[in-house]
Amino acid sequence: MRTLIVRLSITCLLLGSSLGFAADPQWVEVRSPHFSVITDAGEKRGRDVALHFEQMRSVFGKLLTKANVNLSVPLQIVAFRSTKEMRQVAPIFNGKPTELAGLFQGGQDRSFIMLDLSVENPWAVVFHEYAHRLMDGNLTFRTDPWFEEGFAEYFSSIEVDNKEARVGKIPEDTYGILSQLGMMKTADLLRVQQYTKTYNESGDHRTTFYAQSGLVIHYLYDKLLIPKLAIYFDTLQLQKKTVEESFQKAFGMSTAEFDKVLYAYLRSGHYLYYPIPTPAGIVAAQFSVAPVTLADARVVLADIHAHSPDYKDKALAEFQDVLKIDPNNATALRGIGYAYLQQKDWEHAAEYFRKAAQQSSKDPWVHYYYAMLMNQEGGRQESRSDEIKKELLAAIALDPTLADAYSLLGYQQAISGEPEKGVDTLKKAIELSPRNEHYQFNLANVYMTNRKMDEAIAIFHSLEGSADPGMAMQARQTRVQAENYREQLRTYAMQIENQNSDHGIALRRAPDSTVNSAKVEAPITVTTVHFLKGKLVSVDCSAAPQAVLTLNAGAKSLKLHVRDTSH
Repeated sequence: MRTLIVRLSITCLLLGSSLGFAADPQWVEVRSPHFSVITDAGEKRGRDVALHFEQMRSVFGKLLTKANVNLSVPLQIVAFRSTKEMRQVAPIFNGKPTELAGLFQGGQDRSFIMLDLSVENPWAVVFHEYAHRLMDGNLTFRTDPWFEEGFAEYFSSIEVDNKEARVGKIPEDTYGILSQLGMMKTADLLRVQQYTKTYNESGDHRTTFYAQSGLVIHYLYDKLLIPKLAIYFDTLQLQKKTVEESFQKAFGMSTAEFDKVLYAYLRSGHYLYYPIPTPAGIVAAQFSVAPVTLADARVVLADIHAHSPDYKDKALAEFQDVLKIDPNNATALRGIGYAYLQQKDWEHAAEYFRKAAQQSSKDPWVHYYYAMLMNQEGGRQESRSDEIKKELLAAIALDPTLADAYSLLGYQQAISGEPEKGVDTLKKAIELSPRNEHYQFNLANVYMTNRKMDEAIAIFHSLEGSADPGMAMQARQTRVQAENYREQLRTYAMQIENQNSDHGIALRRAPDSTVNSAKVEAPITVTTVHFLKGKLVSVDCSAAPQAVLTLNAGAKSLKLHVRDTSH
């Protein structure tokens, strides 16, 4: 997430500077039903940008036959009037900003879209990434890269105006790239994964992959074959068949036969596209418009920097520059708190979050960030956990779509003795962001807390196919632990049953589904499980498979003995 690179004095801030956004023209915010656009290109252009996104959002819903189209995290759109301004938020490559007409900067808690309105077509790049985020907010499963990128390419090629959206036009660039570089074999295209060289390394192979993935999706829509993708992915992912077997079953031809079909489709230059009427009720003139002060505009741009790997070190100073002009700017106070939070400076982060709350108690992000701060400081203490949950509930009341707040609340409920509530709350987070793997992983852990091992193992098993190697490894390791724990629970239950039998306890299911039990002569004592938080200082595996863990917890030093590290 990007902001303009500025370290200016109060005089420069008040009087303007050589940076184009500093003084004129006036910044405005245009609010449509689903978007916020901040721009210095004038009210009319701002309305046009918001209208364009509303129209594309509606088209996406029709392409996926969904009534509601949601983003998994909040989105802020910033539309610049010049390339000079856009250059100051562009990613850095070889020490210089890259030349971009549009940029989508994603983040865990919020995303930003930046546009250069001085160029002819800034939409293709941002709509490609926008399609990815819409898929994250609506699809419940991840598909292979060729479909993810192909659909995003297809989506980005849609043309839309006040009358209709023209869906299915193949960009001229696609013909040029594939004619010049040649086409991949379909079997190779379908086997590309997020971790493979073709997908990650810049060059001709990656360029071909994107162009051909888009061409395949255009062909499938053109020939009304999109419904058959469900058969393909079900056969591939659920039935564990090969790419070749799955493709043959879904489309009735081999991948080699499809190579010839797709090549002929490309060479013909003929394709079908169809118009979708622009939905009624989306009227730019009805969007609200409000002036944005220079300080508030700078806060937005600083917030972009705070979420950017290239500029985050500058964000703190930029927020501080705003506070020199407007010491009570709630958004700047929140932004500084977030910057300190990223640096794990808990004391200063808490100070600024408190100040921000005093200025704007209705800001859900202040409540959420403050809860996140307390959680990172050490949210397992009972009193602290209650305070964290209070802040998260306040954030959710102000913004019921804040998925991260539900996720953290579910975690807090689970560790504070409310695991069933934790399950329900985490399910709400996943409902808002269906493909967030961290939410799913947390839900699986809470299932383990509830001793619902089968549900936990099923989630861990699905996450083993994650494109994130770290997540896949963690899911695999935890799944093994869960399976071992499940076996231990079963063994323990059998031991209890045998001991009950030895002590003359007879359990039987009564006709009315109640449980009757005889008098227990020698009740079995179940040891209460205690939890301890401390610092692991050493692990001794010299007597493998046994191990001894040394743990410091305050003034205490404990040695924990493990009989078998495999269990």
